[in-house]
Amino acid sequence: MGMTKLKIGGAWSGVLDIDVEEWTVAMLREEVAKRCGCIGGPQAINLISAGKVLKDGDGTEKLSQFGFKNNSKILATRISVDQGKQFLAEEERSKRLARLKFAATSLAQRHSGHGALPVENFNLELENQSGQKVQLGSESDQRAIMMGLVLHTNAKQLIAREQYRDALEVLNMGEEVFSLCNPKAIEMVDNVSILQIDMVWCYFMLRDISWLAVAGQRLAKAREGIERAHGKGSIRLRLLQGGQCPELALYLRLELLEGIVAYHSGHFDNSKQALSSAQFKFFQLQVSDEALSLLMGMGYKEKAAKRALRMNNQDVERAVDFLVEERKSKIKKLEEDIMHIMEILEQRSYGMTPLGKGVDLQKLNELVSFGFEREVAAEALRRNENDTHKSLDDLISQETIATLQIDIANRKNETLDDQSTGEPNGSSEATMGIGNYGLVADSNETNATMGVGNHDLVADNQKKNVVKRDVEMEDELTSGLERKDVFSDYDIDVSKEGEAIKEYLNLLSSTK
Repeated sequence: MGMTKLKIGGAWSGVLDIDVEEWTVAMLREEVAKRCGCIGGPQAINLISAGKVLKDGDGTEKLSQFGFKNNSKILATRISVDQGKQFLAEEERSKRLARLKFAATSLAQRHSGHGALPVENFNLELENQSGQKVQLGSESDQRAIMMGLVLHTNAKQLIAREQYRDALEVLNMGEEVFSLCNPKAIEMVDNVSILQIDMVWCYFMLRDISWLAVAGQRLAKAREGIERAHGKGSIRLRLLQGGQCPELALYLRLELLEGIVAYHSGHFDNSKQALSSAQFKFFQLQVSDEALSLLMGMGYKEKAAKRALRMNNQDVERAVDFLVEERKSKIKKLEEDIMHIMEILEQRSYGMTPLGKGVDLQKLNELVSFGFEREVAAEALRRNENDTHKSLDDLISQETIATLQIDIANRKNETLDDQSTGEPNGSSEATMGIGNYGLVADSNETNATMGVGNHDLVADNQKKNVVKRDVEMEDELTSGLERKDVFSDYDIDVSKEGEAIKEYLNLLSSTK
């Protein structure tokens, strides 16, 4: 495409001949700042077109994507230094959110495919409460669910750092992604409901009364979804959790927010009822010094002891059982992760199928049980896209077996050549780590919170499978998964909730 004339007015007036397929908003702002001699630099220049301020986005969008054509008009205005800094900060925030969405999308796309080998140093999987992999809906549903979970986990980290505005942006992204799922795939899980509650919590912490109407709608949806997932009186969740009551803090936050919305809507009786119920749950969650001392005297750390007592309605005996089982689960998970890593390394040693999948180890074991050599059988599966029947045809043909052995030798030679030149290959050593074990819904309509499993692996950077990644942002997204466990979504520090309950009960008292 040729050069395009853009007519600039305001802080500098003139015509710029540029290639809109190559230039970005940042480049145009820098050029205008230079031509008008702006002391504050590019950040002190606003560019306005069709009544909208042009944003840099992630810095890769070209001017052609904004619809600029020959003789398009742009207004350039100067802003104060403080406004410039604020504008720059907003631009950086917009870029970060764009990177975040790109990274979450990339992660979900790479990890939701059936049989695909991971291309980086971790492997994400949807798991149920027993740590078993689950498939929810179609592959596109699986991808959307995984992306939604990754974004929600990141938003929770932002909430913990009290960055409520940024958290709200990420939660909005997560809600949008979950909306792409088939409703049947997620109707028996409470993740979307928890996300709705977290959004309203951010509204409250920002003290943004303008969200009052939508807050009420979100809370109504959240309650409906939780009752469907947990059952009336949480009976289904209680059966799934073996009699534990981890959800108490979640219900406290829900009832608190319902009480606040009712208060600001003038429904004072409903507000008092909700707030009184939330206050009762708040008192239930207060850990006694005596119970805490008993557990700490057994060698448990304060944080773990408090959590165990809260999750088990202050019952010391059940809390001890909870801590013992939790430790066993972590050890078991570590052993499973190590085994999983070894399987991935074996798959990588065989190379990828023509469609980029790994060799199906279950089918490989089946062929080996028939007496075929493991490496040759793996090569047959690889060539035949894991089709067992076609692989058997190859394995019973002496001529084809000879070809398979030649291909195996050639691949090994290529691997040695890559190692000698320092190039990456598909059989790198793995960095092993403890996997994340989150709550997920299984396919038999048992409910829970979904989670993403994280198994540390070294990248498979085969030259033919180069993947564009934002490694820094992906690391940020997945770091939260490593610290997440099956009770994370229910494990809420309710100190702020306690203060809010007291505040609004006092406000109700003053209305009498």
